[in-house]
Amino acid sequence: MAPQSPIQFIEAALWCTGPFELSYTDPDQKWLIRKDMLSLLQDFPNLSPSMDAYIHNDGSIVNILNAHGTVHVSSSSPQVPLTIWLHENYPHAAPIVMVGLPGVASSLTIHHNHPFIDPSGLTTSPYIQTWEFPRCNLKDLVHNLVKIFSRDHPFSYSPTSSPFTHPSVVSKKEALDRLAGMLHYDTMAWRSETDEEIEELLALQQEMDQRVATVTTIVQGLERERWELRDRVAQLAEEADVLINWIKVHDLKRAVAAGDDGIDDVFEGVDEESRLRLQCSAEDLSIEDTIYALDKAVDEGAVNFETYIRQVRHLAREQFFHRDTVVKIETSHQLFGDQE
Repeated sequence: MAPQSPIQFIEAALWCTGPFELSYTDPDQKWLIRKDMLSLLQDFPNLSPSMDAYIHNDGSIVNILNAHGTVHVSSSSPQVPLTIWLHENYPHAAPIVMVGLPGVASSLTIHHNHPFIDPSGLTTSPYIQTWEFPRCNLKDLVHNLVKIFSRDHPFSYSPTSSPFTHPSVVSKKEALDRLAGMLHYDTMAWRSETDEEIEELLALQQEMDQRVATVTTIVQGLERERWELRDRVAQLAEEADVLINWIKVHDLKRAVAAGDDGIDDVFEGVDEESRLRLQCSAEDLSIEDTIYALDKAVDEGAVNFETYIRQVRHLAREQFFHRDTVVKIETSHQLFGDQE
């Protein structure tokens, strides 16, 4: 049996029923697909029709037609393998174009940062992105891809000649494609520079965060030290007040040397009797010291005996009255204490 021609295969596939039935349901849609596929194969005979299951990004599976094969770009560049899937909503939905053949591993790799092809081979040219029926069709799409690939080939290779075309013969669509490619590369260059700047700024931010943490630790330490110093100053001030009060009360010699008239008021009684008792006791001790001084003066011959006797009698009489007063006060306190 002779192999089917492309037109026979397309017709058989479109009107097939059963498990291999395609996902195209509208008869008018099928006739339009037949027309566009035949027009495509006429301009690009290296492409062949096929049908297979296609898995969308959302996981849904559909049976649709595809045209796969290679397209010639230029004599100085390698041919580009393409697989063009006709969406189940074609022609109102754009075809899905992949660089590469199903089940065939290419020895060439798609070059990095291609403006219209991602690393998986999915192609999103301006023509596809702005797809609109009936302005757009399958044949014009592939012609547009050939022009794009002639300027920006999908694969990394060393071209032998420049693909430059004089501006006077460039169409509006080709100019838009070129502009889109230039914008893509400019965007990638700008993004690369921006990424570097962001990395530098992130490193700077990290360094600043470390510095802030260090400064915060230092400030907290200084703040703790300041409070400790304030507490220490308050403690020293309190101790100084205690010391000053002690000196005022106990440093009698210093007060006398300074000529302090209030030295007699250092010790005071709480009432009149206490003050009288304190005064009499002081007078008693003073007289005792005076008599002792007179004794030494007589021994040394500084005072004659008659003067000594006269002064001692006078002092002894006065001392007696002071001691008697003290005894009376103490006796009075004892009596009142027993009554209580």
